[in-house]
Amino acid sequence: MTQQFDVLIIGAGAVGSAVAREMARYQLKIGVLEKEMDVACGNSGRNSGVLHGGFTYKTGSLKAQCCVEGNREFDRVARELDVPFRRCGKVVVGFNEKDMASLKRFQARGEANGAVGLEIIDKKRLQELDPSAGGEFAMYSPNSGILDPIAYNIALAENAKANGVSFFFDQCVTGIGRTDGIYAVKTERDVFKTRWVVNCAGLYSGVISNMLGIGGYVIRGFKGEYIVLDKKAGAFINMPVYPAPNENGGFATHAVPTVDGNVLIGPDSYITEDFEDFGVTSKHIEGLLEDGSKMFRYVNREYFIRNFAGIRAKRVDPETGEVLDFVCEARDEAPNTVNLVGIESPGLTSALPLARRAVALMAAREELKPNPNFNPIRKAVRKFSRMSLAEKEELIKKDPNYGEIVCRCENVTRSEILAAIHNPLGACTVESIKNRTRATMGRCQGGYCEMRITKMIEEEQQKKETEILYSRKNSYMFTGKVRK
Repeated sequence: MTQQFDVLIIGAGAVGSAVAREMARYQLKIGVLEKEMDVACGNSGRNSGVLHGGFTYKTGSLKAQCCVEGNREFDRVARELDVPFRRCGKVVVGFNEKDMASLKRFQARGEANGAVGLEIIDKKRLQELDPSAGGEFAMYSPNSGILDPIAYNIALAENAKANGVSFFFDQCVTGIGRTDGIYAVKTERDVFKTRWVVNCAGLYSGVISNMLGIGGYVIRGFKGEYIVLDKKAGAFINMPVYPAPNENGGFATHAVPTVDGNVLIGPDSYITEDFEDFGVTSKHIEGLLEDGSKMFRYVNREYFIRNFAGIRAKRVDPETGEVLDFVCEARDEAPNTVNLVGIESPGLTSALPLARRAVALMAAREELKPNPNFNPIRKAVRKFSRMSLAEKEELIKKDPNYGEIVCRCENVTRSEILAAIHNPLGACTVESIKNRTRATMGRCQGGYCEMRITKMIEEEQQKKETEILYSRKNSYMFTGKVRK
């Protein structure tokens, strides 16, 4: 059955989910179409998880404006959405005179952008801030921080959902037409009708822009691979450690602690034509090992537990290849659309500022009535591993499922797995459970708990074992029984 909306948002990454949340502040019927089986399956869940300070982007650019704005507000946002966040600062290190010139240049740019507290520090001060960091000197950015990008994306979407937004997964858009002021958005499975379309399709934003009748944008996929280090390595690092940026403000391999105690080494960067290529290679891992060791003294193979890749959607000049600014626009040739194109780093930091600009473009074209029932607060499921012993004992008395540990590495209980299986967005793959609980993210990477989780999905969702997906469409965990 065809469904009718006031607004359809294409893409449920951090920006699409932020737009959904901000538009839910008004009396609108809103739907979100996502081609994957859950939120945060694209680059919103495949990045360094850094709240950027705003010192590498051209002064006056949309990237600079939104980054600084998003950085300033994030303590409040993290409280509202109940997401892990630490304003730990960041150091950008250098080794030679060229690096020092680069740091001074970007310090000046950051100050022009409105970033505060930027300071050039010597090696002694650098070692005081983080003894694990490489470098002879650094620029210190005290307002930078780290967050869980997947948890943030989930929180934005859940808050939007609680305020009336509908999410539709496994809905890859294949065509868009408009008749009598109404858009028909076709997917591989359904047709959705709407008065407004908002393009938040990330890597595919150029494709959707073309469907809307706005051509000319060229999106290049810049792939980067990462190494994930065990929490034992996380004990040595205090804050993200970046190398001095190049002339365009880009960074090479860096070391970043996560809010959960691991360390990410990466990414490197190379162009890929395949926007679905998330594979990793030994060649690039060796490069990360060499470059990452310059940033962080404890990049040891004994700490390696996983690797992964992300792909940044950079908008480039088709003639020169120069990486261009974010686009957030409403164009006359595509009535009742908001077009967000080329949203890459610092897209996570900029998600809500971009969303507010998208709403403002819509409000300039029609009156929006505030939703008096909008609630910005979202509470996360509490992590058993972060509770005191007394709290754990009290919870187990109330719910015996808290007394059964399913994931030993991360101390995730049966109760938390059940909450994830029945999450508000209705997404249920093994990766959905992983992203909400951290089960399978520990040292054994699911060797103990993954089969237990699939069994719980099978029982709770009343699915056959051959219907359970790991993450993406057709990523079946089982094709049949091994034994009868």
